[in-house]
Amino acid sequence: MNSKLSLLLPALLLVAAQAQAADDATVAKGEYLSRAGDCIACHTVKGGQPFAGGLPIESPFGTIYSTNITPSKTAGIGNYTLEQFDDAVRHGERADGSNLYPAMPYPDYSVLSDADVKALYAYFMQGVKAVDKKAPETDLSFPFNQRWGLGMWDLVFGHDDSFEAHSENPFINRGAYLVQGLGHCGSCHSPRGVAYQEKAYDDTDDEFLTGGKVGIWEAPSLRAGSGTGPLVSWDKAEIVDYLANGRNDRTAVGGEMTSVIEHSLSYLTKSDLEAIADYLKSLPGEGQAIMLSVDATEKTATELNSAKVDINSGARMYLDNCGACHFTHGEGAPRVFPQLDGNSLINAKDPSGLIHVILAGARLPSTKGAPEALAMPAFGWRLNDDEVAKLATFVRQAWNNHASVVTAKQVADVRATISAAELNATKPTLN
Repeated sequence: MNSKLSLLLPALLLVAAQAQAADDATVAKGEYLSRAGDCIACHTVKGGQPFAGGLPIESPFGTIYSTNITPSKTAGIGNYTLEQFDDAVRHGERADGSNLYPAMPYPDYSVLSDADVKALYAYFMQGVKAVDKKAPETDLSFPFNQRWGLGMWDLVFGHDDSFEAHSENPFINRGAYLVQGLGHCGSCHSPRGVAYQEKAYDDTDDEFLTGGKVGIWEAPSLRAGSGTGPLVSWDKAEIVDYLANGRNDRTAVGGEMTSVIEHSLSYLTKSDLEAIADYLKSLPGEGQAIMLSVDATEKTATELNSAKVDINSGARMYLDNCGACHFTHGEGAPRVFPQLDGNSLINAKDPSGLIHVILAGARLPSTKGAPEALAMPAFGWRLNDDEVAKLATFVRQAWNNHASVVTAKQVADVRATISAAELNATKPTLN
């Protein structure tokens, strides 16, 4: 071997190894960022291949199917250049020039840095298995099938700004970047306007993160600073525990947020979760706070403990179906059974989420910090619509809760959206 080459070879190998290590680090960063963006939840059907798309997303305009974002060159994004990938993620424009529906939260993703977009691109091109199966095409009715009109929507209602830090605290700024961008928290927790646009994209608008609606579920306000609101009384550690594990000493996750905890937030570093908590605690709270009065709590507890409740009353329904876990004071058990007294789901304006939980039950996600997938049983098989209405009304007006009455028709409407398998999931079988 040429002596000069023999001397040069180790240096070349070192450069190659360093380049490979840098490339691997970029792919790993992209994987982490994809978790922060919860990409897998929307682009994967239950039991399907990761990122292969096909998940039906219900919107006011019809069903939108998520796309295949694997590096398949025939069914996915394998032919996308970095520039085309960037256009899709941050600007809502496909490689063929047509516009994406804003079910893809590109208005939120617009704040992502160039470096983060490059890392995401590296991951999806090198770290994801290609799946050569096309996802179903979205086929909305006229005029919503005219994708060119989305360009006008973007001009009037969209958001295409880079991230701006507003705090001198770098941790708050990191939390703001995650919440406003990849976390796209505002897509659920900010109110929507007449064109189904987010009314606010960052904290320069007082409506940002003041609460929203996701199907039948009410997404509460996330503004946890001074003032009022469901999270104002939570400290930083409680917020971090909830985001990491879907539970804390006060409550447990339910509804659409369960998937977010399972597939996204539970994978974030403690530092990033703390940054998110710092940011949420920096936002002035809003809304009506539920003040917990000992007298009100004791009044309901005394009623339940008296054992004189009417046989068909909501109180009797509670004792027979809920009391063993949530107890007569409605306090539940820390990190196991959520507290019902002052619970935001129970006090939501629309009781549909609570009705769904009673009928179909709920299951906590299994995370690294809390691997127990604890579950609440479904009661749809044993309680009729009138009984569920009485039970839901009781808990919405017990202790310190002051929510509206629930009707049997409201229960019937929610029941109609739940499969028989879910309603009967915990029904005993006779052998």
